[in-house]
Amino acid sequence: MRPNFFYSFTAAAVMVLALSGCSKEAETEAAPAKLPPGLVQPEQNLLATLKIAPIATSPFAEILRVSGRVDFDEQRVSRIGASVTGRVTDLYAILGQEVKAGQVLARLHSSELGAIQMSFLKAEAQSDLQSRNAERARQLFAADVIGRGELQRRESEFAIATAEMRAYRDQLRVLGMSPAAIATLAKSGSIDSYSPVYSSISGTVVERNVAQGQVVQPADALYTVADLSRVWVVAEVPEQQAAQVAEGQSVNIEVPSLGGGNGSITGKLIYVGRTVNPQTRTVLVRTELDNRDGRLKPAMLASMLIASKAVEQLVVPESAVVRDGNDECVYVEMPNHQYRLTKVKLGAESDGMRVVLGGVKPGDRVVVEGAFHLDNERKRLEQG
Repeated sequence: MRPNFFYSFTAAAVMVLALSGCSKEAETEAAPAKLPPGLVQPEQNLLATLKIAPIATSPFAEILRVSGRVDFDEQRVSRIGASVTGRVTDLYAILGQEVKAGQVLARLHSSELGAIQMSFLKAEAQSDLQSRNAERARQLFAADVIGRGELQRRESEFAIATAEMRAYRDQLRVLGMSPAAIATLAKSGSIDSYSPVYSSISGTVVERNVAQGQVVQPADALYTVADLSRVWVVAEVPEQQAAQVAEGQSVNIEVPSLGGGNGSITGKLIYVGRTVNPQTRTVLVRTELDNRDGRLKPAMLASMLIASKAVEQLVVPESAVVRDGNDECVYVEMPNHQYRLTKVKLGAESDGMRVVLGGVKPGDRVVVEGAFHLDNERKRLEQG
């Protein structure tokens, strides 16, 4: 009995081991082969979400971002000074005040103006006198009382007096007196040595560089008045990129201080500098913006986004790009629904597209939608 039992037990054990070996062999045959690093074969549900497109060339306009600022429109700025030397007696305009063209901003007393007015009145009186003398001489010459030489002398004296009177009148106009004020002076004979300072344009007082009692010269700028209904935005483009900009190009201007959706404004370049600033190695560019609502204020910081001229370049959608450490990569389609992580060298970005400088070639099919999820799947499988 004992040998039969031993043989039966041994046979059962061998059978169990044989069955166990077959099961392990079957499991080994069923397990899929592990793919090399960087290669991934997604499951069907993930595969269905992927969108594949070939790498191709497309017109690409690089966006230049340069720092700038809001500035006055220099064609709408007036620096207003006194027309004569004098002492300021009255100030009528303050900083930030809205003024009209012809409005009096200040008044000053000028002894120079009084002296010229006196000289003008004397010259006018002398001209009137010499006019009467010349007319009397003509009558006497006609009556054969005086000779031609005397007549010519008196006519010459009249011409000289008239020229002097006109010279003083012109000088008064240079000193800021209007033709109407000069006519009033000639009629009344009353000297007024007070000179008003008028605003030459309508706008806002943005500078006041004068105090009451101050003695000023014609070269001094007492006020600066600016029409802020239109302003400039100016920026400096590096000389290496200056060839990419030209007058008439469309630009987007971002003014951070405006905040929200009000910070982006569209305009056009109205000026591109013809010279390079030797200190900054930049070229000045300028655009003009409507500012009737007054939201743009000179000296505000701004960024100018300039679209360069479009040229054909090899591009890939930004959505196709994933990062692997410090590298930028895309997934290139391989046979049997496999995708290889491929390092690429990329350039500028614009409107969701990146310029391809290397790593892939035209015609390569890459994942343009779903690359992020595919990359997560690759990492999961490699870590597992």
